[in-house]
Amino acid sequence: MNAAAYVRVSSRAQDHATQRAAIERVAGSRGDEIGTWYAEKKSARTIARAELARLREDAREGRVRRLYVFKLDQLARSGIRDTFEVVEELRAHGVQLVTISDGFDLDGPAAEGRRWGRPPRLSAREVAAIVADRNAGRTVREIAQAREVPRSTIGRVLSQNTGPDSSHGTGPKAAHQ
Repeated sequence: MNAAAYVRVSSRAQDHATQRAAIERVAGSRGDEIGTWYAEKKSARTIARAELARLREDAREGRVRRLYVFKLDQLARSGIRDTFEVVEELRAHGVQLVTISDGFDLDGPAAEGRRWGRPPRLSAREVAAIVADRNAGRTVREIAQAREVPRSTIGRVLSQNTGPDSSHGTGPKAAHQ
């Protein structure tokens, strides 16, 4: 894998040592060795920066496959639009972006337009069965006990998957039974 890293600090008094050490540690734990470093001492208020331009060119040329950054805002602080523009450009050229301290994965569900967070506790089949139980007249407590699921989860499933009156057995869903 062609792994690279981009580090940036705003002032000449700062250095990249902390960012470099953190990136090397994470990259090493993933089996990557950073082959190319892009390092700048310049504000991120503009995306017109020499090393960022070099990185973008290398990405277009296919020389970067995985890019490590300490934080996403190292790429751009001139606004969310600029940040997303850079991220989308990198992704369009096949670059996997790894942020070290942001706590999220830019190649995971959120970047692909899918749901993120914890996976659903219940499958679609289980949700349908819970709704059917409720429409058959079972109480939330009875359903929770039978399925060994917290009552709060059952309540949430029913509020998201039934009409406002159907959970009481008097709404349009109940009338069709």
